[in-house]
Amino acid sequence: MSLGVTQDISLAGYRKLAEFRYRIRQFLHFSEEAARAAGIEPQQHQLMLAIKGLPDGVRPTVTALSERLCLRHHSTVELINRLVERGAVVRRHALEDRREVLVELTPYGEQLLRRLSVAHWQELQNFAPSLSAALQAICQSSPEQTGVAAHE
Repeated sequence: MSLGVTQDISLAGYRKLAEFRYRIRQFLHFSEEAARAAGIEPQQHQLMLAIKGLPDGVRPTVTALSERLCLRHHSTVELINRLVERGAVVRRHALEDRREVLVELTPYGEQLLRRLSVAHWQELQNFAPSLSAALQAICQSSPEQTGVAAHE
């Protein structure tokens, strides 16, 4: 959306957006509580998942992980430091370029991530229908149905 252009949204449009946001927040709340119950902070869990789930060809550097987490470099370094202290991740120098530092899960980190991921998959089975319905309600609406119209 460019500056100077306003959008009108109908009450139905607001309700659809609010419902979708509510469903996302329900799942995120579950995720945050599951991480804390496992003894780590939610962002630490996200870092471990980002390490394990990087796309093919993306190396687990601080820069790549920062981008995946939408965090600043120093915030990612602090998360890594805390997980190193817990024994969940290690840093190692890349074999090809010793200046490059890679972050990897330890066996303990793998086990912890596996437990959390299984719980998340199970919870998503419960949340999927309502989350999908909320997203579909938005995606299947035309601008006229939600009152979304651009005005100069």
